Amino acid sequence: MSKIKDGTVIDHIPSGKAVKVLNILKISENTSVSIGIRVPSNMMGFKDVIKIENKFLEKIELDKISLIAPSATISIIKDYDITEKFKVDLPESVIGIVRCTNQNCITNAGEPVSPEFKVISANPLALKCIYCKREMSESDVINSL
Repeated sequence: MSKIKDGTVIDHIPSGKAVKVLNILKISENTSVSIGIRVPSNMMGFKDVIKIENKFLEKIELDKISLIAPSATISIIKDYDITEKFKVDLPESVIGIVRCTNQNCITNAGEPVSPEFKVISANPLALKCIYCKREMSESDVINSL
């Protein structure tokens, strides 16, 4: 994978989840992206890596990534140098990112209420709706992003 001049590198993505991360970021066709899938890693065995030219992630995008890849590391690149590096942080509660899978939940009834979930487990990921108490697994979360 080649270096990028300016942009973001998402490293330490669990192997096989890079495409899911890209899908939630909604990268435009005009953006240069490099993807490494099943890259050998001393720490993880295998990992995925994404490099996105000229893109710097918003907080909501980082929160979405933390739901799919809680071990991910973000590197901000400026003029070919890493200017900032940090791990994504899985929040204790997730607000307005994930839709509740319960069709009878108040958040799906057209009411002016944002979906809100409490993280009940990080690995495996499990969320619980604060309104209807529906629990959602990692696959439910990924499908509702």
